[in-house]
Amino acid sequence: MTTDTRLAFAHPSERAAATAGPEPLDRISLRDHIVEVEIGAFQAERGVTQRICFNIVVEVQPLTSPAEDDVDRILSYDRVTEAIAYELAAERLNLLETLAERVADRILLERQAMRVFVRIEKLDRGPGALGVEIARARDDVPDLRAAAAEVPHPELVYLSNMAIASPHLSGWLDQLEQLGRPLILCVGASDTAAPQVAHRMAQRRIDLLAIEQNAWVLASKDDRCVVVSTRTELDWAMKNGQTSVWAPSKIVLDSVDTPSAQPRDAVALAAWFAATFDATEMLVIGADLPAKASVPLRALAATQETL
Repeated sequence: MTTDTRLAFAHPSERAAATAGPEPLDRISLRDHIVEVEIGAFQAERGVTQRICFNIVVEVQPLTSPAEDDVDRILSYDRVTEAIAYELAAERLNLLETLAERVADRILLERQAMRVFVRIEKLDRGPGALGVEIARARDDVPDLRAAAAEVPHPELVYLSNMAIASPHLSGWLDQLEQLGRPLILCVGASDTAAPQVAHRMAQRRIDLLAIEQNAWVLASKDDRCVVVSTRTELDWAMKNGQTSVWAPSKIVLDSVDTPSAQPRDAVALAAWFAATFDATEMLVIGADLPAKASVPLRALAATQETL
């Protein structure tokens, strides 16, 4: 077996050593860290967990003075496993590549970390281990701390069907824009009944799609309203002054913290979403307030012209 082939399947610590630069770096490693998690792009991978295995090497700047047995002066192994746990808890992912990128980025937030090798393998998808490995250096990734500090708190507004059809809609949007906060609009299903099936998960998807159809109805009422379905799109919209209409399927289905509210209780689902995005408040126009919410609530009748 050639050296290159052997290195391709060796532990990332050997690859780190083989690609070391002129300046020596210390290394810490995590070997065969196995976690059960729901992940995968195939329908058969939804609703079930599978084992994935992490092997990680972090290259760190050598200490310039004795460590003196002080854990605060070194990069703790706990920070590596915490990075894994944090990204697994953030949302359900389809791709190992995405998970590897996010774990690498989070590890590189540590001041000692200079370069990281992340290998992740699925252990239950075939006769062998199926996986991906990436290498990232501190200069390769943005400063996530700065990016996190820039994330704004949106104004979330739930619009009933009466509110969507109201002649006051454009005026409400004008007033909401004056608040100077990112604006996200949520809706429920239209008054036309969605198809009904006996399969619970299929019905859940049908009900989510019914909400998305109504989101497009709202978008047709005012050109400022743009239907969005992913966290990436919403983050961009909030930072760039775009009024978003939430299409819920992807975020709800990919959520690790699955909402207890069902799609048919659209106001409660919107309240869950408002808490997820740390909204400043949730304004409900033309519908009853949810029984409980983790953000401030305010109600407005669909007949009122002024917010």
